[in-house]
Amino acid sequence: MGGSGKTTLIAKAYNCEIVKRHFECSAWITVSQSYSIEHLFRTFIRQFYKAANEAIPLDLTTMSYRELIEMLVNYLERRKYVVVLDDVWDTELWNKIKVALPNGQNGCRVIITTRIEDIAATFFEVGSNIHHIKPMEKDEAWTLFCMKAFPWNARRCPQELENLAKDVVEKCQGLPLAVVSLGGLFSTKRSELEWKTTYNSLNWELSNNTMLQPIKSILLLSYNDLPYRLKHCFLYCCLFPEDYIIKRKRLARSWMAEGFIEKVRGLTPEEIADRYLVELIRRSLLQMLEMDSYGLPGKCKMHDMLRELAISKSEEEKFCALYDERIGARVEEESIGRLYNLEMLNIGETQVEAPPNGIVKLKSLRYLLSYHLNEEMLYDFGYVCGTQFPQKLSNLSNLQFLGIVEANSFVMKEIQSMAQLVRLEISNIKGSDEEDLCFAIQNMPLLRRLLVKAAKEDQILRLDALKSPPPFLEQLVLIGRLENIPQWFHALQNLRRLSLVGSRLMYDPLSHLETLPSLRHLHLLKFCEELHLEFKNGFHNLQSLHVYNCSNLQSITIAKGVMSGIKYLEIISCGMLKEVPSGINYLTKLEELVLENLAEDLIKRIEPSGVDRPNVQHIPEITYFYQTSSGWFKRNLSSS
Repeated sequence: MGGSGKTTLIAKAYNCEIVKRHFECSAWITVSQSYSIEHLFRTFIRQFYKAANEAIPLDLTTMSYRELIEMLVNYLERRKYVVVLDDVWDTELWNKIKVALPNGQNGCRVIITTRIEDIAATFFEVGSNIHHIKPMEKDEAWTLFCMKAFPWNARRCPQELENLAKDVVEKCQGLPLAVVSLGGLFSTKRSELEWKTTYNSLNWELSNNTMLQPIKSILLLSYNDLPYRLKHCFLYCCLFPEDYIIKRKRLARSWMAEGFIEKVRGLTPEEIADRYLVELIRRSLLQMLEMDSYGLPGKCKMHDMLRELAISKSEEEKFCALYDERIGARVEEESIGRLYNLEMLNIGETQVEAPPNGIVKLKSLRYLLSYHLNEEMLYDFGYVCGTQFPQKLSNLSNLQFLGIVEANSFVMKEIQSMAQLVRLEISNIKGSDEEDLCFAIQNMPLLRRLLVKAAKEDQILRLDALKSPPPFLEQLVLIGRLENIPQWFHALQNLRRLSLVGSRLMYDPLSHLETLPSLRHLHLLKFCEELHLEFKNGFHNLQSLHVYNCSNLQSITIAKGVMSGIKYLEIISCGMLKEVPSGINYLTKLEELVLENLAEDLIKRIEPSGVDRPNVQHIPEITYFYQTSSGWFKRNLSSS
């Protein structure tokens, strides 16, 4: 039965840190009913490489069926892997994929979820165990329902609603998805009259939709109870592939672009979109996967049964139609100027070298994003590249997000009159651009995110002409050489994320950064030529530190009490580093240490018998990535 908790149970095990330590690589694949075997193999490869932080092969999309099998076999035959195949419908799937999954003596595991018992019984030709998901016990279902339905009453059912509520739970037949869906629905009802009205609607759905399974009738009731605008927002989510992880900001921009967000005095469209998303999650029509540092849903996804409902209603109401994702579509460069209500245009990570000139006619445009990533230049100056934009950008008077735009003479003039920008990302900055750039930034009081990249790796990036930074700046990325840390850094009171890439400073700059009160995440890549780094003071709110490609760096020292709340530390390609940071034992809240491409002597020092092992014993997760002539490998150095 769909909604019984199969995927939830497997995900709980798959994501468990204790389980992960038993395997060298892993992949989770949602198998759609109309799958392509080549697409599955490519997804396997991407997931295995991504999990190991390895560069995905550039020619993956052009590989033949035989080449894909060969790559998978070569990659897996010496590794202990775990694979999850979620929501399998095809009895022949195992025969099609087993040739690519070598069955060695390494203790590998393949796990499937399916609604069809015949598939579970015949799927494997080797030893297997079948676990049947049983309905929830009455007490469990009641507790779960109360958690969802009565958050406003300390998760306790008021006495006057108890009989109705227990009858509602009884109709869920122990299915978790039904319980949380109805709990979310009834959480919006406060009075006894509202409860009775909704309860009668539930009875009507279950009695009159006899062709539907009870859970589908329940989900349909949850959908029908949505306000008009939320119905459109919910249906829109079915456009994403099955089991797709949806980012909050992307979803909000899409809703805005479609005109689903109502105008409310005193609130921005983004804030309204956030409220819509929170409401859909509260009603259990979307699942929250991750909460961001602001307490908002960072990522979410749609349960496959809810997606089936959304697709059905979308077709019925002529809302949208889904086509095979492998079928491409051509867009006339076109006619883009006619999209008068378009609010977001994102051509990042595409083969579009420059946006069409017609975009300057899009008066409603609020987001214009275009960038290119060079995977071969990961952790280096050339990883991110900008795009050439047409003239008259300043015509886009509603534009808030602009990036990554490649600087030239007219762009530098255009941005000076774009005071409304909230995000600016600009590359190809030359020494002669300093005055114009700083003048433009100075006149952007709403700016929250700024990326500036020099034209060349060895070119000095000068920003001293900036008298004071935008007061609400939260993210700052500087890519290029710096002679010094700009004087205005001390005024970055709201900065949460800082990245210095290729700064190659001739002195230790940490004293200029340690007092930033809001700093949460610090990325330092080729940022300093010093042999020794000393974190002497401050960094009180730092949660993650990333140090990359510091070829001269020989030691890192952390004083007691400095960055005491840090949870994640990553050190990559610092080949001269002799040992893990001195004082790492003071970082009692550190949850994960990631090391990559470091001296073997350093790794030996923190192995179970190493001299520095006591200093890292408190860290739950320690991972080391290293490369040999055979490829990239991953070692788990955590305590057993």
